[in-house]
Amino acid sequence: MKISELREMSDEQLELTAQDAANQLFRLRVKAQTEKLEAPSETRRNRKLIARVRTLQTERAKQAQSASGS
Repeated sequence: MKISELREMSDEQLELTAQDAANQLFRLRVKAQTEKLEAPSETRRNRKLIARVRTLQTERAKQAQSASGS
């Protein structure tokens, strides 16, 4: 998912996306321990998605804080 798509989401949608990606990452890690993954790049993709969402949430929190603080 691209950052432009994430920017269009609401805060709630972002949180759900991050939770889904974290759950998927957990399942992939467990599966990697028990058997060979079909697409090992999925773990990296999920980690990057979580990082993008968290970065965007931090940006929004800082914007809200500076808007309310000024």
